[in-house]
Amino acid sequence: MDLLLDVGNTRLKWGLHDASGWHGQGAVLLSALDGFEGVLAGLGPVRRMLGANVAGAGVAGRLGVFLAARGLAAEWIQSQGEGFGVRNGYREPARLGADRWAALVGARALHHGPALVVTSGTATTADVLDADGAFQGGVILPGLDLMRMSLARDTAQLPFADGRFETTPRHTADAIATGCLHAQVGAIERMFRLVAAEPEAVCLLNGGAAAALAPLLECPVRVVDNLVLEGLARMLDGV
Repeated sequence: MDLLLDVGNTRLKWGLHDASGWHGQGAVLLSALDGFEGVLAGLGPVRRMLGANVAGAGVAGRLGVFLAARGLAAEWIQSQGEGFGVRNGYREPARLGADRWAALVGARALHHGPALVVTSGTATTADVLDADGAFQGGVILPGLDLMRMSLARDTAQLPFADGRFETTPRHTADAIATGCLHAQVGAIERMFRLVAAEPEAVCLLNGGAAAALAPLLECPVRVVDNLVLEGLARMLDGV
């Protein structure tokens, strides 16, 4: 088995994978990272670890200690100009986040037509991948919860409260939830227009807010559990 890690801003997502597919996936909050030691202890034999880390050197160092105790070396990917069916059109390809690069690789492996690759986590990213596998560019905006938190933090009378989507909200919590969802969906749909006219174009959506966003999107959408892990699985033989 190979251990794949997607280390984001808030959570570490892990998966066990071999030639036959996935044999387990899970997540650990970075605020409770020591709990990953217990996860590692219960995984059984692991041949290799490959990961994408955007949480910084400190988190990578702690994970390196946990992995070394299991006899594993920490292998962290870096974005590159071309590979695994994807051409990276970023002005400075190495500056593209490793998670976005892995998600693009995962998207290309799952769908060979044009796609808008969306990850809805702490931040939301929406990246344009054309039918030839060329990454054209993309946007980054605050994620759904970050939008709600910013309103609670930076305004005097708007709470951080759970609300629900309403067509015409008549309650403050619902107004906040609906407004933030509209902002996310609107940004995604505007970006999708860049590929909408192409045959088989689809929005590939993953991340913690995917379940909230997918029903509201007025474009073809496919929810994928974790595109970063899918991309890492495709990279194993080429790293």
